[in-house]
Amino acid sequence: MPKYARVLVDDSAGKAFDYELPEAVAGTLQPGSRVRVPVRTRTALATVIELLDETDVPGVKLISAVVSAEPILSPLLLKLGAWMADYYCCSIEQAMKAVLPNVIRKAEVGHQTRLFARLAREVGAEEIETLKKKAPLQAAAIAFLAEAGKPIAVAELAEKCDANHAVIQALVKKGLVLTESATVERDPSQGETFLHAGKLEMNAEQLAVFARVCVAIENQKSKIENPKPLLLHGVTGSGKTEIYLQAIQLVLERGQTAIMLVPEISLTPQTVERFKSRFAATQHEVAVLHSHLSEGERHDEWHRIRTGRARIVIGARSAIFAPCANLGLIVVDEEHENTYKQEETPRYHGRDIAVLRAQMEGCACLLGSATPSLESFHNAQLGKYELLRLTQRVDDKKMPFIRIMDMRMESKKKGSILSERLITAVNDRLAKKEQTILFLNRRGFSTSLLCEKCGYVCECPNCSVGLTFHRAAGRVVCHICGHQAVAPAKCPECKDPGIKYSGTGTEKVEDIVGKCFPTAVVKRLDADVMTRKDAFRETLGAFKVGKIDILVGTQMIAKGLHFPNVTLVGIINADLSLHLPDFRAGERTFQLLTQVAGRAGRGDVEGEVFVQSFTPFSPSIQFARHHDFDGFWEQEIEFRRQWDYPPFTHLVLIVIRSAHQQRAEFSAQTLHRRLKDALPPNTTLSDPAPAPLEKSHGNYRFHLMLRTRAILRLSRHLRGVLEKLTFPEDVIVTVDVDAYQLL
Repeated sequence: MPKYARVLVDDSAGKAFDYELPEAVAGTLQPGSRVRVPVRTRTALATVIELLDETDVPGVKLISAVVSAEPILSPLLLKLGAWMADYYCCSIEQAMKAVLPNVIRKAEVGHQTRLFARLAREVGAEEIETLKKKAPLQAAAIAFLAEAGKPIAVAELAEKCDANHAVIQALVKKGLVLTESATVERDPSQGETFLHAGKLEMNAEQLAVFARVCVAIENQKSKIENPKPLLLHGVTGSGKTEIYLQAIQLVLERGQTAIMLVPEISLTPQTVERFKSRFAATQHEVAVLHSHLSEGERHDEWHRIRTGRARIVIGARSAIFAPCANLGLIVVDEEHENTYKQEETPRYHGRDIAVLRAQMEGCACLLGSATPSLESFHNAQLGKYELLRLTQRVDDKKMPFIRIMDMRMESKKKGSILSERLITAVNDRLAKKEQTILFLNRRGFSTSLLCEKCGYVCECPNCSVGLTFHRAAGRVVCHICGHQAVAPAKCPECKDPGIKYSGTGTEKVEDIVGKCFPTAVVKRLDADVMTRKDAFRETLGAFKVGKIDILVGTQMIAKGLHFPNVTLVGIINADLSLHLPDFRAGERTFQLLTQVAGRAGRGDVEGEVFVQSFTPFSPSIQFARHHDFDGFWEQEIEFRRQWDYPPFTHLVLIVIRSAHQQRAEFSAQTLHRRLKDALPPNTTLSDPAPAPLEKSHGNYRFHLMLRTRAILRLSRHLRGVLEKLTFPEDVIVTVDVDAYQLL
């Protein structure tokens, strides 16, 4: 029997320590158990990662207490965390922080208990009438409990029939009521009703794809070889979600569990609604994991998954670490989305972790998108993934007709942010009682403030970007660090009152649209107005039932939403993401335009899309106009091959930042020299250079970029170099493997 445990202490910079097992718990602990251990003059929480028969560490201390003898992390999730630490060049403790939610790690939040009341015996109508004459509140409580026929929360009794604590206690003394405490789960969907929605009939293309998914799911039993990840390339509105739903139904029938990843929190409410409606009879088996949950909700959802009471998990990227047992299927919807990439250490990619976990579990993995990432599509071309296609919309609906508006010509006419043809098209939709979506991926009212007299520009003191004017709040805001200040009425430098507000954000679009279409109901959907927990769901609900005519929004409304009455989509400025200093700028623009355009024409009426651009002949815009993914792929992959960019290499971005510019630059140069001395073969290293966003959050930033075909070798080399180097105290160095954010 093991006598020692190797544990990973929380907040220990990734170091593992050996401790002796107390006799009372020897044989009960397992890898994944949580314990409390002595560390110098304090005790700390730790995770058991290995049990040992012996140790060569002198003076081993005893484990102080057992927090959870039952493993809260499976051996597979421990293995996954170790792989992440190795691949993403971070400590094992940092990787485990991603795998195990903070609320579970700290063990400060427990299950919620509430006091319930129930009838102690059967009470007849005559007895209730008699009681009513003397104590009407007591009689009302008894009648309510009798009608309910089950225990009722005391708080609910107080709300429904004014039965306060004294009333309930009086009934307990009379022997009419019994009270007892019971554990209740905090439900993120509490108060919502989900009506059952049956299976939809699939067309021939969907059935062919579904058959391949079924084969991948059923091949798990053989364990001869792991099924290949499936890449489902389906045009917008082609019925990918129905395939997901029926595949998950098959997995449940086999007694297994499933994880459904969506790219961002904003997609979760509609996805949850679809799933809970489809599985209405067993909706308690659907769990949700995302960052907008309260600590208590996250605690309860996680434990429902761990204990097997929830068998379907829906959530953003962190849901890939859900403690599902007997996993049968992982679905990654909109797999191309860069929001699957974590921007803090460990900088993992949710899609890639999904593929790896499926491989470890031996389960099926289904990646879906109308615009697959070049990395995934390249893997399909190499035969690493199996490519499945849906080329037609369901019910033979047509793809929306896309018109490109050359804003160079429009600006000469009247300088409006809305082209004349788009205004005419919106009026036409309003007359027909159809709905319109207007998209601009920029918040605020005006994006820059400039004094035309002295040239002063209103900039953030902490970042090398201009401040954005938010008219409703009367403030200028930095969208990088969050710095805010009162909007100046005159130039802060020369005091000239003619300071010019220029540029356009969604707040200005909403204002202009309201003036252009005074009879229309116009609402905005962006991070500025979605401050309340349920605001997003309420706005989408109002739009779904037709209470809103025109919805103005950012990328929140660009993906995954299904509104059959939307027949017109206007893209206010298609160029915003096109000219960024990023080799993926063209790909992101193509994806975003295709996804936004896909919101139109999902009902019986054909959709129309107006794309406004100052560079209308850009290949990204033209290929999106013709819904031509293959054409875009052929051109873009050639560009990537020529310049040796991903998917032909792995890209690693090292960011060196400090409040002192010279320290950051010196540290970047020092690190560059050390890396260059023993660079692994087939690896290229750029010279240190200021980042495109040179200053952020008060720190100056420098970049080192590496490209390689042997990423694990490079990650291990980087770790070795960084462990030997000592940087100045205020210099922070971060390593981003397979980087997506190059600013």
